[in-house]
Amino acid sequence: MKIKLYQIDTFTDKVFSGNPAAVCILDSWIDKEKMQKIAIENNLAETAFIVRKNNGFEIRCFTPSVEVDLCGHATLASAYVLFEYYNYKFDRIRFHSRTSGLLSVNKKGDFLTLDFPTDVCEKVEIPQMLIDAFDIKPLEAYKGKTDYLLIFQSQKDIENIKPDLNLIAAIGGRGVIVSSQGEQTDFVSRFFAPQVGVDEDPVTGSAHTTLTPIRSKKLEKKILTAKQLSKRQGDLKCEYSGDRVAITGKAVTYLIGEIEV
Repeated sequence: MKIKLYQIDTFTDKVFSGNPAAVCILDSWIDKEKMQKIAIENNLAETAFIVRKNNGFEIRCFTPSVEVDLCGHATLASAYVLFEYYNYKFDRIRFHSRTSGLLSVNKKGDFLTLDFPTDVCEKVEIPQMLIDAFDIKPLEAYKGKTDYLLIFQSQKDIENIKPDLNLIAAIGGRGVIVSSQGEQTDFVSRFFAPQVGVDEDPVTGSAHTTLTPIRSKKLEKKILTAKQLSKRQGDLKCEYSGDRVAITGKAVTYLIGEIEV
């Protein structure tokens, strides 16, 4: 079986930055074990598989270790591929996720906007294991559906923070977001998820479904600018609308190929 594969750098306008995702276009679903093996072979933070269904598409996303409920940058990459290479004629693509429901992507010029459900999170006491997992003590902690969010004092803290990946992996869930107010943007962040095979994700769209409502309320703003401070870095614009979050960025093609399985 031959499968068309695209590697797209997302939340950036130039290659070798942002977050790379693989996108595999399928005529029909293949078994989960084979998709997981393809994700392992690709060795990227996420590999997305999409299948056309009625007027939209079904989407499933895999890290090298597990299938995940929601992946922002892989969804953005999938939409970019459909717009750029499959002559999708409308400005809005609807994806259906088996675990996260309706996910849509809107196109306006070079910008793509994810329309995702807002994460449900609550403020919690900072677990001692999370205090021990970083060399700087956080100011606050929040717990979302799959991730912890830790708030720190400054952008310098986020830039220089040193995580203990073994401790983070033992916490459970998907990963840990660290964030502070930004110097040139409304907020900055990084994301560590060794428990799903991603020590540090370059740019995490889904993490901004947690970050955006928290930052929106703190700053009393609905529209915010954000930067993820991984080595590759990425830029996002986020808009909070209650139960939905709009996350906007660009994407570029790095590779087009074909795999045989």
